[in-house]
Amino acid sequence: MVIAIGCDHAGVELKVQICGLLEREGIEVKDVGTHSKASVDYPDYGAKAAEAVSKGLVDAAVLICGSGIGMSIVANKYKNVRAALCHDVYTAQMSRQHNNANVLVIGSRVAAVESAVEILKTWLHTKYEGGRHEIRLQKISKIEESLESKT
Repeated sequence: MVIAIGCDHAGVELKVQICGLLEREGIEVKDVGTHSKASVDYPDYGAKAAEAVSKGLVDAAVLICGSGIGMSIVANKYKNVRAALCHDVYTAQMSRQHNNANVLVIGSRVAAVESAVEILKTWLHTKYEGGRHEIRLQKISKIEESLESKT
């Protein structure tokens, strides 16, 4: 499995922790930046990771910014991306079981490192249930396609 990871300046410290966890899990990490606490614009890094997911260059992505909201907005602009902003283990579990989220977004100023690690572990190890949820995801794909044809 290959996971892209991106963050803004608010997420650098948490990104380091998450990269370590992913590597310990045997997951290849594609780090799209940023790498310092110097102020940057989160859309630049969210777009790199989300585009990689959208194009099938990676299996999934993890995005981190202060609240997680900005990265969620950016990532969900991309076709075939289902980014979920998760604040706890329950939302991480549901994002995978019901929504087959392929991008996990965490707010570094919302979730403590220990919580973020548990959220990530849950997200990584929870499987998509399919079934009735697949119909809903197909509807989302149809919305994406209809919007794409209007542009």
